[in-house]
Amino acid sequence: MPDTPNSPTTRKPSITEHTLSLGDRQIRYTAASEWQTLFEQEKPVAEMFHVAYLAEAEEASQRPLTFVFNGGPGAASAYLHMGALGPKRISFGECGSLPKPPVRLVDNAESWLSFTDLVFIDPIGTGFSRSIPQDKDSQGKDGEKANPQEANKPKETEFWAVERDLKALGEFIQRFLSQKKRWLSPIFIAGESYGGFRVARLARKLQQEFGVGLSGAILISPALEFSLLEGSDYNLTSWATLIPSFAAAAAHHGRAQWAGEPGNLQAHVTAAEQFARTTLIPLLAMGDAVTSEERQRAYQQLAGLIGLPVTLVERHAGRVSIEVFSRELLRDRQRIVGLYDASITAIDPFPDRVNYEGTDPTLGGLDRLFTGAINSHLRDTLGVETDLSYHLLNFEVFKAWKFEIQGEFKQGFLGSVDDLRVGMALNPYMRVYITHGFFDLVTPYFSSNHLADLMKLDPEIRSNLTLKHFKGGHMFYAWDESRASWFADMKAFYQNATV
Repeated sequence: MPDTPNSPTTRKPSITEHTLSLGDRQIRYTAASEWQTLFEQEKPVAEMFHVAYLAEAEEASQRPLTFVFNGGPGAASAYLHMGALGPKRISFGECGSLPKPPVRLVDNAESWLSFTDLVFIDPIGTGFSRSIPQDKDSQGKDGEKANPQEANKPKETEFWAVERDLKALGEFIQRFLSQKKRWLSPIFIAGESYGGFRVARLARKLQQEFGVGLSGAILISPALEFSLLEGSDYNLTSWATLIPSFAAAAAHHGRAQWAGEPGNLQAHVTAAEQFARTTLIPLLAMGDAVTSEERQRAYQQLAGLIGLPVTLVERHAGRVSIEVFSRELLRDRQRIVGLYDASITAIDPFPDRVNYEGTDPTLGGLDRLFTGAINSHLRDTLGVETDLSYHLLNFEVFKAWKFEIQGEFKQGFLGSVDDLRVGMALNPYMRVYITHGFFDLVTPYFSSNHLADLMKLDPEIRSNLTLKHFKGGHMFYAWDESRASWFADMKAFYQNATV
């Protein structure tokens, strides 16, 4: 009998057997779709939904095991699950274009299941993960009993905070390793976007507080330091880290003045990186001390690299936001480019209004694909029976999220690179792989490159850090060529991390 949203004790797991065909190779595996209970002071407080793909192997305990989550905060793991890593994936266009409805699922030739077992985790408030109503005969003011409805109300918001979220993930991983007897497996963690922030923080926390040694950490389109996500007159680096992604998008749409050989995207973005470091940052930092001639030369060079009119660059004093760029690059065609993938365009529904009032063509367009894909896969293929709604991207979580660490740091200063550095120092054998899509404007690749250059890693562990970027946007794996190249890279990464 299927469960109801308010009857967590009746939620039952679904264990199914499958085979993934990879050319002349067959991988037999078990798919375990389950809720794992989280406890606080020995009382159950939440149930975290997850799907584990465990391949049939003679010595399963020695096979790599990867815990996977997405970001938001407020996003379920369906993006990596159904977009890149799982045994089934959404069929996109060759270069990541969005197909017409209905969504179509195909066998995933690049599934990581070929070299690692996979556990896709949905944090509380996402997917089918929920907190558990607490039965309390608590007292209200003046000795009166509290409202029973309030007493039994699930307190999911307690999990919507940086530290509590990480603690929940750590507890989940510990309990999973114990239940499945996988403590001696090579352990990896992988996260996308804010999930990359989680990975960087967990690279320290799992090892230092939960006793989980890591063989590898994979950060996919990560947001590592929130101070780099929004520029101002006084926060200058953010403007510079955007430039190479702007340049890549402009070149893709034929709007850039190529730096070097026309058609050579890597040479063009390398030139944009050099300009950002050696020209734009000093220009912004010097303020009014720069001569008008120097300023004009810099503006002209910037305009050529990113495909915008020099008058527009001048008007914004070299500080071009992602909103301005996405609307202005193809304004003459009444098109905007996507924030999460600037190679994708859409019609501007209100071209004569001062501010853009449409939706982002990338993030907004993906909802129908992933919602349909994950619901079909879980309910039809994996046999999950539940009346719960699958929360793909829960904006209630995002809006309520507490961006604080022990009450000291706010969102504008929140970062994770220090934790990543400590994690790498704690375990000099742990490999780290950071990857982005060139056309992603929300978490630009050059931000991670810039931070890596500032990490001051000891030469003994510097070789453990890999940065590799691909054509595409925030979910560059939607591109066939990029997904295949990334798959080959990750297969080698796992082999090197486990020898």
